[in-house]
Amino acid sequence: MSGYEINFDGLVGPTHHYAGLSFGNEASTKNRNNVSNPKLAAKQGLLKMKALADMGLKQGVFAPQERPHVPTLRKLGFRGDDHSVIEQAMRTSPELLSALSSASCMWTANAATVSPSADSADGRVHFTAANLNNKFHRSIEHETTSRVMAAMFNDARYFVHHTHLPDNDHFGDEGAANHTRLCADYGQPGVEVFVFGRAAFDSARLAPRKYPARQSLEASQAIARMHGLSDDKVVYIQQNPAVIDQGVFHNDVIAVGNQNVLFYHQQAFLDSASKLAELKSKFGDETPLHLIEVSDSEVTVQQAIQTYLFNTQLITLPDGDMAIIAPTECRDNPSVSAYLAELTERGTPIRQVHYHDVKQSMQNGGGPACLRLRVAMSEQEKQAVNPHVLMTDALFISLNQWVERYYRDVLTEQDLADPALLEESRTALDALSQILNLGSVYQFQRG
Repeated sequence: MSGYEINFDGLVGPTHHYAGLSFGNEASTKNRNNVSNPKLAAKQGLLKMKALADMGLKQGVFAPQERPHVPTLRKLGFRGDDHSVIEQAMRTSPELLSALSSASCMWTANAATVSPSADSADGRVHFTAANLNNKFHRSIEHETTSRVMAAMFNDARYFVHHTHLPDNDHFGDEGAANHTRLCADYGQPGVEVFVFGRAAFDSARLAPRKYPARQSLEASQAIARMHGLSDDKVVYIQQNPAVIDQGVFHNDVIAVGNQNVLFYHQQAFLDSASKLAELKSKFGDETPLHLIEVSDSEVTVQQAIQTYLFNTQLITLPDGDMAIIAPTECRDNPSVSAYLAELTERGTPIRQVHYHDVKQSMQNGGGPACLRLRVAMSEQEKQAVNPHVLMTDALFISLNQWVERYYRDVLTEQDLADPALLEESRTALDALSQILNLGSVYQFQRG
């Protein structure tokens, strides 16, 4: 293999709570006001990271953001010292404080879109932080996301960081959750697949009626241009509006790809036959492209949403076999577990399934694939990554100790007004930025 794919998983932040903020994400809204366990959530994520590293994969860590986000509260008119600002917000607008305390940045599949050097015109890895403007609580993430990524990928010889797209609905961008890359080998040129929910300048296109389509065609096209991608190696596919209205808020809830495999539900795409034919043509014949379609009779859309069958990680193991990293909800659903057991015997590249407990994330609407940002790179590029963010036995121990020291094991929305929580969170992030050698990426550190 001439390159690597490194998964950079988001660390769950200290203010992880169930606020039901994500309209269109049915797991999020269904579990609103449940009591969360930030400590358990962070440790579940770390266990998954360590398990993949132990399988021989390259694994990285993506730092959480400062929450509650006092600077935004100040922009919205709250005055006084930080504790007074939070107290006022809880008293007059608890929903606002909840939104600005969200730990949603854990889902780093939404952090950015990444194109590897093998695909870009200038031979560098390109990053564009997502503007996430469809949801207020996520629309404030991109500035810190950009600073964190710049601290992780900080060598301009190999890495390019673009400013997020305009903060406008016409250019709604949800990052890699609506993007996948298919290739023969991670280090070779591939085909980048952008899945969009609507076309902002084409009102005649079909669109969902119940839930919002978060990714626009125009945003996807802009990112492809900024990243210097060749038109003959890009495919734009519209997500089926009917599945968005069933709760498939991102494409990675209904499809996942890896190298020469695209695993998807038969209802995932609009105009599926012609678009998959275009994908096959652009992928070429040198390496077989495996299109694994799951029919309604095998797994329904609702079963896929309930278990996050497609929000699994599809990975290539060191021996060349592929494996699915699935939440335990897939194992516990008879239809889905039976399907996965049968899939591994079909003769496709997918030979293994590994189940992981990420229930704290699942209950807030994000499975294993939501928790990671994929970055394909060469050995030379990997050597240029900030080494402190790459998972090792020592880092795993250090981060677990960090979580044990700073995280609460019970958190409710009422706790968000506790002045101690703000101090705990800031102290934790200050320590984490030193562990990961990020520098002053947080606004409270920058004054």
